[in-house]
Amino acid sequence: MTGLSDEQLEQYRTRLIARRAELKALDEASRESRAAVTLDQQSVGRLSRMDAMQQQAMAEAEARRRVSEIARIDSALKRIEDGDYGWCLECGEDIPAKRLDFDPSVAKCLECSG
Repeated sequence: MTGLSDEQLEQYRTRLIARRAELKALDEASRESRAAVTLDQQSVGRLSRMDAMQQQAMAEAEARRRVSEIARIDSALKRIEDGDYGWCLECGEDIPAKRLDFDPSVAKCLECSG
């Protein structure tokens, strides 16, 4: 068991669940911007098409980052559930509370993350 209290674990769990909900809402809101770019070639210039394609690519990259963060959050929630939260997955040492306060989804201590 880590040096984290039940209260701290519940605070981290609450933050993780809230962040996951926020990311899923952002993903839903940006779904349209990731849709295939279809423009009328007669009325839209080449630069406008390129701009639309660039915006689509940026939206897709942001969606991939959200998916990755959601996976990290789900993993952290599973570690809380299993009683393994707060331990570095690489070296097995405690992850300092200050590091978890900054990002409750971290899975490694600072030394192993570098």
